[in-house]
Amino acid sequence: MDVLDRAGLAFPKSLPEFQRLFPDDAACASYLEKARWAEGFTCPHCGEVGEPFRIATRPSILTCRKCRRQTGLTAGTVMERSHTPLSAWFWAAYLVASQTTGMSAVQFQRQLGLSRYETAFGLLHKLRAAMVRPNQDRIGGRPGQHVEVDETWIGGRTRGEGRGVHHKVLVAGAVEVRHRKPGTAQDTRKDGRYAGRVRLAVMSDRSAEQLCGFVESAVEPGTLTVTDDWSAYASLRKRGYDHHAIAECGDPEVAEEFLPIIHLVFSNLKTWLSGTHHGVSAKHLQAYLNEFTFRFNRRFYPFNAFRSLLGIAGEVDAPTFDALYSGEWRHPTSSRCMP
Repeated sequence: MDVLDRAGLAFPKSLPEFQRLFPDDAACASYLEKARWAEGFTCPHCGEVGEPFRIATRPSILTCRKCRRQTGLTAGTVMERSHTPLSAWFWAAYLVASQTTGMSAVQFQRQLGLSRYETAFGLLHKLRAAMVRPNQDRIGGRPGQHVEVDETWIGGRTRGEGRGVHHKVLVAGAVEVRHRKPGTAQDTRKDGRYAGRVRLAVMSDRSAEQLCGFVESAVEPGTLTVTDDWSAYASLRKRGYDHHAIAECGDPEVAEEFLPIIHLVFSNLKTWLSGTHHGVSAKHLQAYLNEFTFRFNRRFYPFNAFRSLLGIAGEVDAPTFDALYSGEWRHPTSSRCMP
């Protein structure tokens, strides 16, 4: 059975399979059409069901045979209003979805054969905009699991600007902690704890408004939520959470016992930012947090990542190049408490 004929529109598992499935813009357009109308084209303007008119030179445009109005296959996706060929977008999404650690804009430019770094940078940020689903659900809320919440500083110390001056950025994180049965093959920790879904967001400070606002945006009410004993978290129980504050006091053994998973997430995040991207600017840090979250939460589901990146699954707003470089674009986040 051809991969495109399967109900799930399976993710190509190898480069030869990808090249066979998407050899040109027409094949990419066919994929988009099937993803949007699995049972056949339905005109969004008049509701007519049936085979549309097709334009050979513009495969991403369909024309209704009844009302004659045109429908763009890229409407509502990160590809909308883009002059980049569909085949290049698909190749870009495949690279991002299939590369476990991701890639820098320089690597991305080389792989796609782009002449300008700015084009690669813009394409990557458009794809990152699709990494946060509209109306994203909150984590936690399931029996047999809890959520760890903490914050960390991202960035490095600045030299020559005075003692204590730095350009670090505060990042809050929340992660589901799930449990496997002891002794199973998948039990990678002594007690069987492992990470479920994660949420990360830039914070302007460590106030209760910021940190509790992040928890309310990211974690389902009623969830057993474990934090350190920082006073800003004190009102979580009043806000509807089963809050447990741990007196960490800087003791690494206490942190390993009660907040091991979120600290592991932070460690992996910092390694990824410095190793793959060699550090990022504060202005665009939220976009990279979104990418890390996207990869982490979909590490077992590469096809879901591929579809999400193209914006097939839902309406996605993507930044323009001008908005990115001017700083007008606000990177999407699961938290409403952005600085």
